[in-house]
Amino acid sequence: MKISKVKRQRLLRETIEATPFITDEKLAEKFNVSIQTIRLDRMELSIPELRVRIKSVAADQWKETVKALPLDEVIGEIIDLDLDRRAISILEIKEEHVFSRNKIARGHHLFAQANSLAVAVINDELALTAKSEIKFTRQVKAGERVVAKAYVEEVSTKGLTTVRVDSFVDNEKVFTGLFHMYRSNDSKGDIRHEDSN
Repeated sequence: MKISKVKRQRLLRETIEATPFITDEKLAEKFNVSIQTIRLDRMELSIPELRVRIKSVAADQWKETVKALPLDEVIGEIIDLDLDRRAISILEIKEEHVFSRNKIARGHHLFAQANSLAVAVINDELALTAKSEIKFTRQVKAGERVVAKAYVEEVSTKGLTTVRVDSFVDNEKVFTGLFHMYRSNDSKGDIRHEDSN
């Protein structure tokens, strides 16, 4: 059923405010209109595109929080961060991330997203990857959006923090990694644990 432009734009604004990382494609499906209509609605409402919204949130919330590396060195855009507990980033797979002959993402981009997120979640000025165990569970293609979720699982007495990172495309797991991170400080009493399930 068609709704009026005024009502659609009001609902569009409410939807984006509630879920700021929703794509134009998903909005077009939700409102049963073309992607171009959604883009025009956003322009009229002065709502920036997804990439700009993500960057804005990251710049506002986590620029001063990430300690182990500059925010612009994180592969993907951080959308959630709780140091020494969890973090989430989004990576849009573009032409520069894929093999030209089959449009499948090169694995090192998925690894880099996960690894840099594992570094970013560490509450320390120095965090280095000591060892990683990784598994790719399905191919990722150009145009897909990879959501990586990092959870701090364990902090050992040897100065290592274990971070699990699972990456998804539309709730389907495409990558999983266990990163054993070296950290310089010994303030392990301050580290909080959270069940990753």
